[in-house]
Order: sequence, then C-alpha cells, then structure tokens
Amino acid sequence: MANENLGALQPVHNVKPYKHVEGTQQIEHFFRVVAGLDVDKEDIKRYYNFVEQKMRDLLLMAQRCAKANDRIRVEPRDLPITKGMQESIHAFEALDVDIGLGRILERMVPEPRIDLAYSDEIEARLAAVAGGLSFAVARAFRVIDPESRHPATEQWERAFQIFDLLL
Repeated sequence: MANENLGALQPVHNVKPYKHVEGTQQIEHFFRVVAGLDVDKEDIKRYYNFVEQKMRDLLLMAQRCAKANDRIRVEPRDLPITKGMQESIHAFEALDVDIGLGRILERMVPEPRIDLAYSDEIEARLAAVAGGLSFAVARAFRVIDPESRHPATEQWERAFQIFDLLL
C-alpha cells in the first residue's frame, strides 16, 4: 500500500528503449555531410535496418572464421573487413568527432547471437565498423544517383542489393 503514493515515480520493469528513435538529428546531419542527402523518418528506419542486418552478417562471418581457426572467441581479425571498408571506417571516425553518431551506434549494434564471445578489442570496434557501413552506404547513394538529394525507396533497395552482394 505504501507504493500507491509514488504515482509517476513507480518503477517500470521490463521496458526496453526503442532504439530506432535515437539519433535522428545526428543521422540526418551525417547523411547531409557525407553525401549531401536529406533523409526522412522512413529513410532512418531503413538505415537502422540496414546497419543492424549488415552487422549481423559481419559478425556471423567473423564467428565462422574464429571457429575455423579453433578459437573460443571472436577477434578483430575475424571480421571480413575489406580495404574499402577500412577506409570508410577511418573516414567515419575522422568525421564523427563533430557529429556524435558513434555514441548512438554503440547502443545500436546488435547483441551477440552467436556461439562465441567477443574479445574486448572487437567490442571496442563494433561502433566504428557500423559507422564505416554508414559512411559506405551514404556514399553509395551518390554512385547510384549523383543528382538525387533525397534517396527514394528504389535507391535504398539498390544499395541493399549491392551490399548484399559484397558483404
């Protein structure tokens, strides 16, 4: 009965924050700076889905590599990072000093749903890898249609198809 007086101070249990609401301004600013694009809320949902799926794909392949090498945890060398992806990660890190998207990506990277644990080094790098993916997909829109200021659904689908082929 003592808890009746708490009203709005009542603790809420088992509530997970909806991660797709965070960082709207940072994401909009990021796409403007990197590729000169204006994104809306639907684009941001597509962006979050893209990063989440591609990070899962990268981590799945990293797990397979670690298992093939008889390791008990996933190390940074297990991630299938290409030269172009590495350059995108570096570009993201240099740019993110002013934008702050990295802090949002740290909370957004999917929880490990793999059989092996992550090493501390890989935990520390996952947001940067997600940032590199973000940088690469933003630049991909400029390749798909250099004149477009607002990516259409068709352009998002093309970008996803390209990344599905490569990652």
